[in-house]
Amino acid sequence: MDHSTFTVKLYIYDLSKGMARQLSPIMLGKQLDGIWHTSIVVYGEEFFFGGVGISSCPPGGTVLGEPNTVIELGSTEVTEEIFMDYLSSLGESTYRRDRYRLFEHNCNTFSNEVAQFLTGKKIPSYITDLPSEVLSTPFGQVLRPILDSIHIAPSGGNVISGHHGQS
Repeated sequence: MDHSTFTVKLYIYDLSKGMARQLSPIMLGKQLDGIWHTSIVVYGEEFFFGGVGISSCPPGGTVLGEPNTVIELGSTEVTEEIFMDYLSSLGESTYRRDRYRLFEHNCNTFSNEVAQFLTGKKIPSYITDLPSEVLSTPFGQVLRPILDSIHIAPSGGNVISGHHGQS
């Protein structure tokens, strides 16, 4: 069965499970609707970046469960084989596990880059702007050293190393 286009979706999870909405005005002095983790769903798999590198799982298959929101980003003509080669390349360079940084280089940075590769579209700015929103507050600056040490890596995924394929 030959398909020329594949649907690309953005899965959005609130890691705070609603707590950011309740506590951010008190702690940060501004309203945050969530602490966002994102992933790209394409070719029947969910792809994301975390403290262990680039991972994949069946859609909704991490411990985070079902996403809070799903946004259809569009479609792509990039084949799965080309995409997996692209991910392998990213996994060996830009998105190695040791390159993860909670504020500067995280799951949302990855989702944004992959979305642009597949569809030419960016993910919503309210997600990519979240780190600077937090760091622009005095409390965010105080918390930064602690938060910088956190590596978010939802379990349930399979790590995509530099080489892919079935064994």
